Amino acid sequence: MHKAGYINIIGKPNAGKSTLCNVLVGEQLSIITPKASTTRHRILGIVNTDDYQAVFSDTPGIIEPAYKLHEGMMNAVKDSIDDADVLIVLVDVTNPELKEEHLKMIASSKAPVILIVNKIDLSDPATVTKVMKEIGAKVNAKETFAVSALKGLNADSLMKQIVAYLPEHEPFFPKDQLTDRNTRFFVSEIVREKIFNNFEKEIPYSTEVIVHDYKEDKDIDRIYAYIIVERDSQKGILLGKNGESIKRIGIEARKDIEAFIQKRVFLDLRVKVEENWRKNEQKLKRWGYLE
Repeated sequence: MHKAGYINIIGKPNAGKSTLCNVLVGEQLSIITPKASTTRHRILGIVNTDDYQAVFSDTPGIIEPAYKLHEGMMNAVKDSIDDADVLIVLVDVTNPELKEEHLKMIASSKAPVILIVNKIDLSDPATVTKVMKEIGAKVNAKETFAVSALKGLNADSLMKQIVAYLPEHEPFFPKDQLTDRNTRFFVSEIVREKIFNNFEKEIPYSTEVIVHDYKEDKDIDRIYAYIIVERDSQKGILLGKNGESIKRIGIEARKDIEAFIQKRVFLDLRVKVEENWRKNEQKLKRWGYLE
């Protein structure tokens, strides 16, 4: 008997979805920053054993759309609810409440729901138990777990329970495949992570990273990417005085990209202004946010 299925992880921004997904998959597929709403695309991470294939899906956070970009992000959340074999609802014990409309959206899922209360290292047992009971009832959870994704607490027990809910099925992906995304995607995500870690306020949320050329040579990969911003003033901030800021991003990103692909990298970053790109339907379709 072989099992296979999609385990889709949803929750509010800053609940720790990406950290949990990375822990369960055993690889850093999603970027991790202290800021909310960093995940924009649905990213699959695939775990293979002789007995099962678990396809974990990290999704954007549940938000109220303010831009066309946000609409695309919420479409990814809705799709992950519709096609889940196991639906994980992740809540932050310090801020667990979900809006009524989002609870209804979760309740529409035909998949078994596992409620996970995260960040238990920041709370007390009584509060954790209360949240598990109250939110678990609202989302009709089959199982509830208390974890600290950052510290890896209870991850092994959670994985065993997830596998128990997987249906009998042949693998969806080749056994040696780790994700559905290509190297260019992860390069752009690494650069975007450095922008989130180096800048405050609106700058990280106003940027997109597009790898427009990727040349593989024997000893070095040459990568050329645009950092897209919405205004000239943002371009100036990203470049920094005498180009110091963009240079710092490039150095930090190159180190992580080299570690990711296990090869030397030349990284060329340029900043380009595309006014109001977050509201531009045509650009969002071209960059994979809208269908």
